[in-house]
Formats: sequence, C-alpha cells, structure tokens
Amino acid sequence: MAGGYQLPSLTTVIVGVFVAYVLHSLWTLGQLFIPPECPDQSQCLQPLIAQNPRYQLLAYASVKKKPERISDLNMILHERPFDYHSEFESSVSVVVPKRVRNNGTMYLHLFLTALKVNPQDWASVVNDDFSVYAFAPMTQYHVPDASTFNLLGKDETVKSKHSDKWLPVSHVHSQIVFNVLIDAISLPRYSVPADIGHSLKLTSTGHYLPVLYVDMLSMRLRNLVKVDTTTREVNVTFKYAPISFGKFRLWRQFEAALKPMSNMGFTAKDLDEVKGIFSDTNLYFLCVTFIVATLHMLFDFLAFKNDISFWQGRKTMAGISTSSVAWRAVSQIIIFLYLMDENTSYLVLIPAGIGGIIEVWKVTKAFHVSFEGWHPRFSASRTSAESETEKLDYEGIKYLSYILYPLLIAGAVYSLIYTPHKSWYSWVINCLVNGVYAFGFLFMLPQLFINYKLKSVAHLPWRAFMYKAFNTFIDDLFAFIITMPTAHRVACFRDDIVFVIYLVQRWMYPVDKSRVNEYGESWEDDKKTK
Repeated sequence: MAGGYQLPSLTTVIVGVFVAYVLHSLWTLGQLFIPPECPDQSQCLQPLIAQNPRYQLLAYASVKKKPERISDLNMILHERPFDYHSEFESSVSVVVPKRVRNNGTMYLHLFLTALKVNPQDWASVVNDDFSVYAFAPMTQYHVPDASTFNLLGKDETVKSKHSDKWLPVSHVHSQIVFNVLIDAISLPRYSVPADIGHSLKLTSTGHYLPVLYVDMLSMRLRNLVKVDTTTREVNVTFKYAPISFGKFRLWRQFEAALKPMSNMGFTAKDLDEVKGIFSDTNLYFLCVTFIVATLHMLFDFLAFKNDISFWQGRKTMAGISTSSVAWRAVSQIIIFLYLMDENTSYLVLIPAGIGGIIEVWKVTKAFHVSFEGWHPRFSASRTSAESETEKLDYEGIKYLSYILYPLLIAGAVYSLIYTPHKSWYSWVINCLVNGVYAFGFLFMLPQLFINYKLKSVAHLPWRAFMYKAFNTFIDDLFAFIITMPTAHRVACFRDDIVFVIYLVQRWMYPVDKSRVNEYGESWEDDKKTK
C-alpha cells in the first residue's frame, strides 16, 4: 500500500535472526572466560595451586575400571617431580594384557600426588589428602578400515579376507593429552560453575586441589592402533599442557555437547570430525571457524531459497544449458554414492544428499517433466528461443565429448590395472567420481559457450549464484578443517575457477536493462512504476 508500512522481507528477517543468534552465541561463549565474582573472601574456595605445591605424576594402565590393589595395575609413566607449569611429552611402551588382546578394555588411571607418596602403595596413592585423580579409557571399539586389493590379481586369500564381515575390535589410543588448570582463581563456595564444580576436590583447610583433566576431544580415530592376539606392546605418547580457566570450561562444554549427538545416532566417525574442529585448531581460529560456519548456514539457506524461487518461476529454458543441468544432477548423485562408499562423515554426506535431490528436481523443470501420480509426462513443445539454446548446447557438448570420453576410459583402465580397490563397485564409483572431480568443470563449458553466443548472462539465477559463490570460498576453509577424501577437497578449489569465469562473463556482458530477468521484471518497467 502506497505510503503505508511494509513488512520486512523474509531475507531481512532471516539475516536479523542470524545476527541475533551470532551475538547471543558469542556472548554465551564469552561468559565462560569470565570467572565468577567472589566479593566475600571468607565464603570463597581458594586454589591450592597458588601456593605452588610440588607434585609427582603417576600413570597406571589396568583392565579394571576400579582397581582395588597395586597388582591390578601396571605403572606406565612416573615423573618426579612434575612441572605442571611447562609443556611435557613422553612416549612409553604399554604392555597389552591378554584380556585386551581378546577384545577387552583397558583404562588409564592418572594421579598427581605429593612427593612423599609411594607409587607402589595403592592405598597411599588413593587416600592421600593432596592426591588428584583423572580417569579415561585407553581403548575404544572400532571397525577396522576395509582392506583394498588389485581387482585383476589372483590373491584369493586377500579377497576372501576382505569378504568377511568386520566387527568392532579393541584399539588402543596411541596419544593421550592431559592438562592441569593453572589459573589461581578464587571461586564462590555456593555458586561454583557446574562444569568445573564436578572436578573440584577440597582439602581440610578449604582449598581446592589442582584440577587434572584428560582431554577427550584429542582422542581421535586416526590415533587408534588395532589390537589382535599377536599384539604384545603398543607405543603411547603422553602430551601435557597447562590449561586456562576459560579454555577448560569451553572444552567441558564441548564434551557435554557430544553426548546428545551420540544418542541422536551420530557415528563415531561423525563425532571424530566434530572433535577435530576443536582439538586441531587454536582458540582464536576456532572462533573464526564458528563465525564462518554460521555464515555458511546463512548463505546455504539464502542460496536454497533463491534457487528454488528461480526454478519454480521459470517458464522457459531459453539461455539455460539443459545438458549442464542434467550433468549436475548425475554428478551430484555420483558424488553422494562415492562419499557413502568412503564412509565419509554425515557433516559432508547429508548436504551432498540434499543437493542431489534438488538437482534431480531441476532436471524435471529443465526438461518440462510433469507427474500425474507416479507417471511422468514429457512435454515436447519448445519455443524458438529454447530451440536455439538447445542447438548451441548440443554444439558445445559435441566438441567436449571428443576430449572427455577418451580421458575417462583411459583413467578407468589405468585405475583397474594399477590401483587397489575394495570391490568392483568401489572401482566403478571411483572412476565415475574421478571423472566428475577432474572434468566436472568442463561440463560448465556448454553454459559458458551459450553465454558467449548470446552475449548475455541475464538468464542465470544470479542471486542464488552469488550466495553459492560465497559458500564456495567458505568451503575452501572447511576443506582444511573437516576430514574428507582428497578428490573432494580438490574439487572445492576447482569451483573457485568456475566462479571466476562466470564473473568475467558478467563483466564482459553488461545487463540489458530492457531484458526481462528470471523473475519476469525489467529495470525499465520498474522505473516507470515509481
């Protein structure tokens, strides 16, 4: 209504909610680094670490979760005295008990005790007033990675072994990271933060002992060592670093967040990818990753919204390469099947699956396919502009096939002869996906060829394209953070090249303001209505 109040657009509302969410999340995370105030010192818990007590470090391995005597344990590390203010690393050889070799479990019992405590006296270690204790599993049940073999080979032993059904077996964590909270902070006795309160142990004088913490986020699948009946010893590296108050609380919050994800059905591999985001980056880069991830979600949604709007309102395929649309659908399905075959994390697999569904829907729009119940109907009618576009599209794809097909066949034969695979299905999927990743950008050439012949890019969904372009650069960052197949990582950078080519065409072919855009509007018509 002229002169009346107009409701904000959906995009404005989404951006506003996004900004509010980011600010609230940053404020919540910032609160973790601010210690609670303790105005009345008589009602405060004072840190014993402020007095620089001297400690020794004891690490025991045991098949028992709650050992009762020293004979139940095997001492694997002893540092006396232990400097908890400095970083420390030690590699030790851990004897693997028979029970663990038979698919059992082994636990780590970690202590900081006074120097006077005898490490061989279990009662003294446990009952000393100044002892600090931390517990963590040293083993994890995990399905071993599938073996690969040459499909044309004659080694039937390897093939029969591969065909067996793999079950989870015990693996030992070859790297264990632990920390001590070294910030001497007074805590209010009756309002201690819950994430740190469970770790406090008080002395008779009212001081709280140093907080010993085993970093579960650093226990990654890549550091697992498989245990079988022949394994007698495993090398385990212990890494220590002091930790600040804020980082300790942040890590505990992340650990708590992983438990609901496990209950929701996320696999160990999915949780491991999330761990990697936290444990493999420093704190500042982690904050940048959080902001970038939220931007990625925003641009994904906006690109999805504008892409759907473009294709829903599209009545003609003039200027659009139908072969490129069909290729994107086929390639997205191939990529999804490849990621499934590689057991890729759901963090990568789910977006790929959703993208495949959208691309298939676009094919039905591009080829004028309608459905009556479950029966598809194909429309053969084409406008003169669509016929001209199809002619240019066929011309572009014809020359492309002269290069593409021989390269794909040569690559498949080479892979079959020289590269091991898990199965024949895996070989087929790998050959197809290598063609997608290596030559996928070539299938954009027909669209570029059509743009060149028409001397225009106005027929393309530029709003959705720009959102996708922003996400392309964001994907470059995630390619280094989230574990994924190398070919998929390289493809993230390949998309940058395609984006730059389109931008060059956008600059070379300025928009004709009298031309109707994808929403049925023109700049001149809009100007006349004002």
